[in-house]
Amino acid sequence: MKRNIEILLLLISAICISGCSGFFDQVPEDRLSLEQVFQKQKYSEDFLATVYSKMIDESTVSYGIPFDACSDDLDISYDRDTYNTYKINLGNWSASSQFYDYWDGRYVGIRLATYFIQNIGNNQEMIANGRQDLIAQYTAEARFLRAYFCYFLLRQYGPIVLPTDELISGDLDADDPLMQLPRNTYAECVDYICSEMDLAAQDLPVNFNKGYTSNNYGRATAAACMAIKSRTLLLAASPQFNGNPAYASVRNNDGTPLFSEYDKERWKLAADAAKEIIDLKVFDLYKVYNAKGELDPYLSCRDVFLDSWNCEAIMYQTTHDYTNNQRHGSPRKFGGYESAGVTQSLVDEFQMANGMDIHESGSGYTEEGFIEEDHKDAVSGWVYAPKGCSMMYYGREPRFYVNVAFNGAYCLYNNQADKYRWELYYNGSDGKKGSWDYPRTGYVRIKHVSPGYNHLQGKSVKLPHLTIRYAEILLNYVEALNEYEPGNPDILKYLNMVRERAGLPGVESGLDQDQMREKIHHERRVELCFEQIRYFDTRRWLKGYLNGGPFEGMNVDGGTKHDDPEFYKRTVFETRVFRDAYYLWPIPQKEINRDRNIIQNPGW
Repeated sequence: MKRNIEILLLLISAICISGCSGFFDQVPEDRLSLEQVFQKQKYSEDFLATVYSKMIDESTVSYGIPFDACSDDLDISYDRDTYNTYKINLGNWSASSQFYDYWDGRYVGIRLATYFIQNIGNNQEMIANGRQDLIAQYTAEARFLRAYFCYFLLRQYGPIVLPTDELISGDLDADDPLMQLPRNTYAECVDYICSEMDLAAQDLPVNFNKGYTSNNYGRATAAACMAIKSRTLLLAASPQFNGNPAYASVRNNDGTPLFSEYDKERWKLAADAAKEIIDLKVFDLYKVYNAKGELDPYLSCRDVFLDSWNCEAIMYQTTHDYTNNQRHGSPRKFGGYESAGVTQSLVDEFQMANGMDIHESGSGYTEEGFIEEDHKDAVSGWVYAPKGCSMMYYGREPRFYVNVAFNGAYCLYNNQADKYRWELYYNGSDGKKGSWDYPRTGYVRIKHVSPGYNHLQGKSVKLPHLTIRYAEILLNYVEALNEYEPGNPDILKYLNMVRERAGLPGVESGLDQDQMREKIHHERRVELCFEQIRYFDTRRWLKGYLNGGPFEGMNVDGGTKHDDPEFYKRTVFETRVFRDAYYLWPIPQKEINRDRNIIQNPGW
């Protein structure tokens, strides 16, 4: 762990925070002493903004964060060694690679948060102005951030070295016992994160629009604390960490086991944590209605990410690379990179509009022939699949069209007004010929891409990034409840709320626990795709094998027009490697070298 006090001074004096106007735009002024920082309200707020800056940008798809790109949903279409997700997917990495090393930076954030918690109560200006309420709120925000950093590390690395409210001096010798701390147990990490979130929630507004002015949206809230607690307890209850025999022998040097035996009650804790958010009655599934007053599933599922600060939003990141994120989901013709390639595996996971799986008898799915008339919405006229597209894209559920751009689909820009159609075949404007900016899968991820964005025309749409939403909480609840109390009527009730918003019929009643589990796992994959969740879901379910083997897309080496059959051949674009060691990220080797009591994760 990095413990040098100089890091604090460097970050206070040098980091520029960018983002939405207001709190997250504050820039620390000239170099200050730590004593000065906690004498004035503005300087303390600058410090807190710096702590927020240690949150990882979860909007990126091509670099910066690897989890979607290393899942079975997505491919970053740059098959070269300069992109570490490519090397990871081929199994070419080790504990010394330092790929996506979030360990050091999150501990810097943890240390900053701890220092803030220790000192904000001494801010003389705030005390003189009677702002004890603001001191309590800022303390709670820092406490949230510290616990959030711990959660972020826990889901990636497993058990970590937990912080305390005591800062370790930066002048200690490397052999000092305080510099040679072991990892805490997984249960201790979970208890710490949940108790810290509970404590922080007491002094925070319930939700951003119930306690903050608009220029402060994006700060920690009680609901965000509850949502991270829900995620943490779901991790702890899942097969990867709840009695996993593969981890039974993983022990610290003193013999302390890092993982515990199976406990069914962990599923109840996870269900209860999600239900507490539901019972707030603050959130709802975002819905858009058409001119006839009927639910528009397509716009409901698309615009939940584009209509900022809506009823479904629990946690946003306001400082993120929104422009780059949208550019990577845009056509090359308009200056896009189109690097985020959707796998055929995920394309096949989306159901038909009638709610049936594509391979289910009677679904109506076919890969033969081409669409003879535009497939469009009867009221709005929005064209989901134009004439001439492959029949495999006809009659799919609305979420397919929200998330995936396919060959021949209209581009979102200007709400399809320019009628530009994606040309993903070999010599098309967005195809392989003539550029390495093309999707190796023949599909492009378009979730989070605004119709108003157009790089070529200099049109940029500034959006906060929605990181946790109510639909996820509903799915957390039904998954945990199905494991703890199968048959509970809440399972169908809340699962079908998510499906009905997506314009699909509900899951039928009478399913056994195993059948319902598969329905829930399916729904999580489709509803939450490209939200940095699938990677961890497959691991906590012990389904990591889904991330290995041959991965298919369309034949990007073929085709000269939209209705060329040569393009529509399932083709392996990459054979990925998954080993059991990959269930957990390796602790960076430099940390193992620095702290002899930190044991490495299994298999590394």
